[in-house]
Amino acid sequence: MLQEVKGTQYLTALREGGSLPGIVEADDDGTYVVKFRGAGQGSAALVAEIVVGELGRRLGVRVPDLVLLDVGGKLARSEPDQEVRQLLLASTGRNLGMDFLPGSVDYDGIKWRAPAEEAARIYWLDALTANVDRTWSNPNLLVWHRKLWAIDHGAALVFQHSWPAVDGWANRDYGLGSHVLSSQAADLGARALKELDAELAELVTAARLEEVLALVPDDFLLALDSANGADAAALRGRYCEYLLARCAGERDWWPEGAA
Repeated sequence: MLQEVKGTQYLTALREGGSLPGIVEADDDGTYVVKFRGAGQGSAALVAEIVVGELGRRLGVRVPDLVLLDVGGKLARSEPDQEVRQLLLASTGRNLGMDFLPGSVDYDGIKWRAPAEEAARIYWLDALTANVDRTWSNPNLLVWHRKLWAIDHGAALVFQHSWPAVDGWANRDYGLGSHVLSSQAADLGARALKELDAELAELVTAARLEEVLALVPDDFLLALDSANGADAAALRGRYCEYLLARCAGERDWWPEGAA
């Protein structure tokens, strides 16, 4: 289970993105970047954050620790900014927090270049989960203590918005030529990339996906399909089905130019 903490003080809004995440202190003395369920993307983004982030962690990708952060009415009422206050009031209850990495900087590929294998692992994860939000306009990568950290996976798992046919989605081609790490991944070389692909695919098992989906709270899942009497266990099974099917496909994902 993800650790559960209670928000004690809202510090500041991060206005770079459309969902208005915020930095919040919690009762465990930690500081977190919080994604709120009351934001426009709703619970779907929180589900994607947990599934992709925790799967990535198990595939050797560095992801900041995730927690379930409770937002109470007192926290909202003490916020002077009207937009933020409304968001907090719409998000009372459990939300998703990501450990704040103080002093981290956005990855630009210039001052420091990601090691090829680390880049390839993130690239592969993004291809598996159809994460289209890792381009130079929005890298969603941080450098902290000279190590690469992957953040912000809310735009992945696009199938959860419409549940298309499993086979069609599993074999859908996602153009990743604009991926921020494509050139670094290609540097690993074709033979090493093939070996890494086999290693990562072997790790994406039903048992591992079930372990990851078990971390997603029922209420996050049920909010996605409340009108149809959704069942949380059945929804977890659907996520596993879609990801296993995509992993079992051709996986012709690596960037062109890998020698």
